[in-house]
Amino acid sequence: MSLDPTLVSDLQAVLRDVPDFPKPGIVFKDITPMLADPRLFGRVVNAMSAPFRGQHITKVVGVESRGFLLGAPIALALEAGFVPARKPGKLPHKRIVERYSLEYGADGVEMHEDAILKDERILVVDDVLATGGTADATGRLVTRLGGQIVGYTFLITLDFLEGAKRLGPDKVTSLLSF
Repeated sequence: MSLDPTLVSDLQAVLRDVPDFPKPGIVFKDITPMLADPRLFGRVVNAMSAPFRGQHITKVVGVESRGFLLGAPIALALEAGFVPARKPGKLPHKRIVERYSLEYGADGVEMHEDAILKDERILVVDDVLATGGTADATGRLVTRLGGQIVGYTFLITLDFLEGAKRLGPDKVTSLLSF
């Protein structure tokens, strides 16, 4: 994906590393300064949506919680519906769950059973791709519900953790790589 170098430098200037969060040894990528800048946020949404325009995306799945912040405006930009993928116990209706391991523990992700219809074309959105555990579990939920994964898009990819290999590198886009 070809990016505007100004967007990359603008993002690098505002994103913050927060050491030892949420656990010792983890360097958290804080995107809140980007979210606070409406022009930069809009440019990010446009850039993350661009590779998927014309691909007939019917639903965008945003992964809890920062994936909601990016996924909802991306869904609007693609004229698609939005589906939240949440941590267990947060959704009120009938749901399915997928368990997974992540770089600092284990967790699960849920979606409503009726969130995705057979053969819908799905884009999965999150802020950071690390090991790929959360996105992979979300993709498995989409597949179990009958959806087709068109791609995954992230603001940031941590290349050294090789999460794209887990998802299929040809389906993964991101704006920044570290």
